[in-house]
Amino acid sequence: MSSSVVSPAARLRGLRPDWLNNPKVWRTEVLAGLVVALALIPEAISFSIIAGVDPAIGLFASFTMAVTISIVGGRRAMISAATGAIALVIAPLNREHGLGYLVAAVILAGVIQVALGALGVAKLMRFVPRSVMVGFVNALAILIFMAQVPEMHDVPWPVYPLIVAGLALMVFFPKITTVIPAPLVSIVILTVAAGIAVPTVGDKGALPSSLPVPGLPDVPFTMDTLTTIAPYAFAMALVGLMESLMTAKLVDDITDTHSSKTRESIGQGIANIVTGFFGGMGGCAMIGQTMINVKVSGARTRLSTFLAGVFLMVLCIVFGPVVSDIPMAALVAVMVMVSFATFDWHSIAPKTLKRMPTGEIAVMVITVICVVATDNLAIGVGSVTAMVIFAKRVAHLANVTAVTDPDGSSVVYSVTGELFFASSNDLVGQFDYAGDPDQVVIDLSAAHIWDASSVAALDAIETKYAQRGKSVEIIGLNDPSADLHGKLTGELTSH
Repeated sequence: MSSSVVSPAARLRGLRPDWLNNPKVWRTEVLAGLVVALALIPEAISFSIIAGVDPAIGLFASFTMAVTISIVGGRRAMISAATGAIALVIAPLNREHGLGYLVAAVILAGVIQVALGALGVAKLMRFVPRSVMVGFVNALAILIFMAQVPEMHDVPWPVYPLIVAGLALMVFFPKITTVIPAPLVSIVILTVAAGIAVPTVGDKGALPSSLPVPGLPDVPFTMDTLTTIAPYAFAMALVGLMESLMTAKLVDDITDTHSSKTRESIGQGIANIVTGFFGGMGGCAMIGQTMINVKVSGARTRLSTFLAGVFLMVLCIVFGPVVSDIPMAALVAVMVMVSFATFDWHSIAPKTLKRMPTGEIAVMVITVICVVATDNLAIGVGSVTAMVIFAKRVAHLANVTAVTDPDGSSVVYSVTGELFFASSNDLVGQFDYAGDPDQVVIDLSAAHIWDASSVAALDAIETKYAQRGKSVEIIGLNDPSADLHGKLTGELTSH
C-alpha cells in the first residue's frame, strides 16, 4: 500500500532557505560575506573620518546595519552599512553638537524611515525613469573609482604594481576556477606578497577590540534637542531611502528577481534605530559592496549580508593585527574592478547613443554630471521628488487584459494606455510567465510607446518568456511606437 504522506523531516527541508540545502550556495554565500567584510573595513574607517568620529563608530554601524538588514530588509543579498553620503549629512551635526546628538539623529532618522515606509513612499520609485537610473548607476561607478584616487596619490611606487597585479588576478583567476571569489584570492596573495612598506588598512585607524554595547544617546531629552536633530534626521532618512531603493532596484535588474521596497524602507529604518542604540553613525545600502556581493561574488541570499557583518566584527576583534597588515592597494584594486563592473558601458556605446532619443541621453548625462560634480548621490532628491510628483499626476497606468484561445495553445494580452517610465514599470508584473501557453501575443493597438523605459519593459517581458521556452509576438504598434521600438529593442540590456 503506497502513501503520499510527507515526513516531518522532508517538510522541514522544504522550509529551509536554499543555502541550507545546497553546499555550493553555502560556499558562495560564506566566501562572498568574507570578501565584503574585508572591503567594508577601510570604507567604514574612511567614512568615520568624514563624519568626524572614531573609526570604531563607523565599524560598529556597519556591523549592526548589515546584521539587522539581513533579517528585516526587503532585498536579499544587498549590503547596508556606514556610507559616505550619510557621513556627509551628519558631519556638521557632530562637529557642532557632539557624538550624542549624532546618535540621537540616527535613531530619529530610523523612526522617520519606518514611518515613510509604512506610508508607502517606496511605491513612488516606479516614477523614476530608466534614463535617471542609468545615470545614477554610471555616477555611482565614477564615484567609486574617484574614491580610490587618493589611495593612489603620493604613495610609494610599489603600490602601483600591487594594484595592477590585483586587477590582473581578478581578471584571469576566474578563468581557472570560480570556486573561490577572485577578490578574496587577490587580497590574500597581495597581503602575503607585500613584504614592503606600503600603506595598509591599519594606517586608516585602530580597529575595535570588543563588541558594541547598547545604550541611550547622551543628550538632554528636550524639545530643543529635537529641533536641533530633526533637520539632520530628516535629510538622513531621505538620503538613505533614496540610495537604498535605487540600489535595490538595480539588484532586482541584475538578478532578475523582485524585492519588496516597502519592507526594505521599513527595514532600513529598523536597522538605523538598532545602530543608533548601539552608538553607531547610521547608514544605508552600499552600491560598491553590494556589487562585490552580487555581481563579483555571485551571492543571492540573506546569509551573505548577515555574514558580512559578523565577519567584519570577527576580523576586527580576533584577527585585527592580520587585517591591519592588508595593503590598501589590494582593496583599491577590488574597488576599481567593482567600478568597471558597475558602469553601464552599453549606455555610452555609439550604437546605443545613435538610437536613443536625445532627451533621454540628456537626462542621463545631466544626472551623472550633477551627482559627480557634487560628490553626493542625494543631490537630486529635490528635483527627483518634483519629477516624481509630476509623473504621478500625469500617469495613467496601463491596463492589461488576457484572453486565452479555447484550445489553450496561445494567449492574447491587450494593453491599453500610455506607456512611459511611470506605467511601464508596472507592466512587467502583469503577465503570467509560468502559467501561459507557449505562444503569447501582446496587442498594443490601444497603447502608445513614449520612451526607452517602455521598450526596455517589453524586452524584459520577452526575455522572461524566452527563459521558459515561450515565444512572444508584439502586434498593433502605431507608426511612432513601431519606429521607437524598432530602433531600441534589444539595445538596452546592459547587465
